[in-house]
Amino acid sequence: QVRLAESGGGLVQAGGSLRLSCAVSERTERTFAMGWFRQEPGKEREFVAAISWSGGKTDIADSVKGRFTISSDGKNAASLYMTSLKPEDAAVYFCAAKELYGYSEYVTRRPVEYEAWGQGTQVTVSS
Repeated sequence: QVRLAESGGGLVQAGGSLRLSCAVSERTERTFAMGWFRQEPGKEREFVAAISWSGGKTDIADSVKGRFTISSDGKNAASLYMTSLKPEDAAVYFCAAKELYGYSEYVTRRPVEYEAWGQGTQVTVSS
């Protein structure tokens, strides 16, 4: 199972921006779709964004569409750009990876389909 290296997060004022980055931490010929999820205490993990291994296909949750974007940082790496942050965006953000086969452009919103998860990074938004 691959490991994921996450970076970014922290404290920001409402209306501010943050960037979260994630990458498969080993050189591999395997390809992965990358996803971002967030979770508040006592709540279920919520889909935020996903991107195919090539970066050619993305999916963004309606709750953040127009404010968040996801982009590829190269093979098996992606960044989540968060702008116009709101207090309700505060959560622990998790990066996830789903192995693909045959260079599929598949992306998914379902947490159960992701095989590897990052350790999570806290995003706090002050009002």
